[in-house]
Amino acid sequence: MRPQPPRLSGRRAVIAALVGAAVVGVLVAIQFLAPHLFQASLPNRLQDGLTLSLSVLFESLPFVILGVLLSIVVQVWLPDGLIERILPRRGWARRAVLSLLGMLIPVCECGNVPFARGLMMRGLGPAEALTFLIAAPIVNPIVILTTQAAFGWDGGILIARIVGGYLVANLIGWVYSRHPAPEKMLTERFRLTCDVVVHEAGSPTRRSLAQFLVELRAVMPALIVGSALAGAVQVIVPRDVLLAIGSNPLLSVVAMIALAISVAICSNVDAFFALSFASTFSPGAIVAFLLVGPLVDVKMMALLRTTFTVRTLAGIVGIVILFGFALGIGVNVLV
Repeated sequence: MRPQPPRLSGRRAVIAALVGAAVVGVLVAIQFLAPHLFQASLPNRLQDGLTLSLSVLFESLPFVILGVLLSIVVQVWLPDGLIERILPRRGWARRAVLSLLGMLIPVCECGNVPFARGLMMRGLGPAEALTFLIAAPIVNPIVILTTQAAFGWDGGILIARIVGGYLVANLIGWVYSRHPAPEKMLTERFRLTCDVVVHEAGSPTRRSLAQFLVELRAVMPALIVGSALAGAVQVIVPRDVLLAIGSNPLLSVVAMIALAISVAICSNVDAFFALSFASTFSPGAIVAFLLVGPLVDVKMMALLRTTFTVRTLAGIVGIVILFGFALGIGVNVLV
């Protein structure tokens, strides 16, 4: 008998409902304890939160589907051993090449998760998949073009974003390549899904359809939860508080990192969003926003959680935030 991936339990649905109730409770508490922090009324903020959540969901959905399709191509249609023959044998060289693979795949961070899952199902290690996963949303050709269109060459923002994304991806890849038990980095559900894919029988078309359903079942709940969190955070955190500290070289970097994690904007268009803060925040803060957002915003963390354990995810988030902070401070010192 083939192993089957575990089904979502009713316990998870209860937890999700409790999280939603907690968000509403926080909004109500803030409304009564500190109503002066927000200009809009509570019903309007709830409506704004729903609108923002839906906008993040619909913005991400096409890229997720494209990523699932690319994942199926890798899993089902590529000849066996092709990836291994193309990539260098040495670990650092393999990761260096994989971190540039995003230049050939114009998919935002949402679509990269199912694609990286497909790479691991074909035998790539978690550290190698992570190197691609972290670099791809930034070395993506569409992201490079939109960042250049928004900022040009001013302040070194474009160069800092590209170089920073490449370096942090290889740093994370190197750190996790030293993990003594790489399989422990992955969730049990994903490991069982890999077993199902390996033992899947039938024609390539049948296997493609089956894998399409498997990947959508794995990714879509996380995408919905992540989109809802992104919308909720944006109506809970007062935007004026973030803007008030924008002129401080140190606090502005912290504020833009917090904003990047909360707003969950697609990396293909986040440069134009960041451009609206360019007159208020320092160049280093803008760079930190453009680096951290595509890698560990709330939506991306929910998607990564479908594959990686909480401990692994916490390590990734910590490295990205610390690297983004250091890069932002460095840009402010040099500019």
